Amino acid sequence: MSGLPPAFWWLWTSTLVNRLGAFVATFMALYLTLDRGYSATYAGLVAALHGLGGVVSSLSAGVMTDRLGRRPTLLIAQSSTAVSVALLGFMEHPVAIAAVAFLVGMASNASRPAVQAMMADIVRPEDRVRAFSLNYWAINLGFAVSAAGAGFIASYSYLAGFLIEAVMTLVCAIVVYVKLPESRPQTTAAAGEADDVGMRTVLRDGRFMGVVGLSFLVALIFQQGSVGLPVAMGEAGFSPSDYGVAIAVNGVMIVVLQIPVTRFIEHRDPQRLLVLSSLVAGIGFGLTAFAGSVGVFMLTVMVWTLAEIVNAPTQTGLVVRLSPTHGRGRYQGMYTMSWAVAALVAPLMSGFLIDRLGAEWLWGFCALVGTVAALGYWGLMRGLPEAPEQGPKVSGAAPGGSDRRRYREISAGPTQGPQGE
Repeated sequence: MSGLPPAFWWLWTSTLVNRLGAFVATFMALYLTLDRGYSATYAGLVAALHGLGGVVSSLSAGVMTDRLGRRPTLLIAQSSTAVSVALLGFMEHPVAIAAVAFLVGMASNASRPAVQAMMADIVRPEDRVRAFSLNYWAINLGFAVSAAGAGFIASYSYLAGFLIEAVMTLVCAIVVYVKLPESRPQTTAAAGEADDVGMRTVLRDGRFMGVVGLSFLVALIFQQGSVGLPVAMGEAGFSPSDYGVAIAVNGVMIVVLQIPVTRFIEHRDPQRLLVLSSLVAGIGFGLTAFAGSVGVFMLTVMVWTLAEIVNAPTQTGLVVRLSPTHGRGRYQGMYTMSWAVAALVAPLMSGFLIDRLGAEWLWGFCALVGTVAALGYWGLMRGLPEAPEQGPKVSGAAPGGSDRRRYREISAGPTQGPQGE
């Protein structure tokens, strides 16, 4: 954990606090079906609208991150999330609940491109994989705690859960406002450099869009841990508590292993890591077809969780590596959208395959998708040039020096003023 700038740790703290208060996503289905008395179909519709909001905001938030800056985008996203989550707790009409859930999805997802772009700005290039891994660890640690506390809060008052999440999200916005300077790199002599990196630039970047497509495939697999696995276990006669025990392995392993595994992988070839993690993810879910007991389900979860631990920080680091400095927000927005779209498609895919063909076909399809993704990474990253900021020094100066100078400026902390100038 050493060697990272103070600004990173404030951003990390904001992420942790945000996830510690992520109660609504945990108990939304129970709130709608048990407390409000709506059908499971309606609960699924609300969840889909929440996910659709994330898809819509991914690209717009990426543009905002580049044009307005990382700090303003974070403040707008987190403040909007706090207001919309609190409002959702008071909604009673089904149309109003669905509409506000869509807004919550938009607001909560809008902070992701800004967080990832800011992290890339303030951390030294050689430390980025470690930084993204620590951030992913904070997300899972916070979610594990909030998931455990959600049940206790819901037994007392669902409204209290909405309000607590709103307050904690507002605390995140205050941390950003008080402690984090703006990290967006300044435009240089090419005054229009930032504007030149538009969405067309992103869409025309063949290698990067290939990574986005492969990211969607990998996300489609990992989503089955929360959408396909509980349904398949239920149809096989296992109880919700059995699923809870099996999936708890995922959170425990990430909290325990994320940091030591990162120390092992952070300077290794990302092509091999992404090929291997995609293949292992597919195999892990594929083995679920042979699970007949809770213990075997737990073993399969262990396999694909190892893949998740390796894949998440490596893939985020690759996105930064392929992104131009002044277009990080747009690139991160497109990458975020691949996961948001996967969150929409995964439930439809799992439901169709389980209902029409059986759960074994779902797990076989996951194994196939993982293999395809592994082959895709192997082909796409062949000939990928070495990251310029980590390349050899030329005439006493390291390429990517602007990134390093910017890191030194930001690492000095908020004493530079709100804009970090």
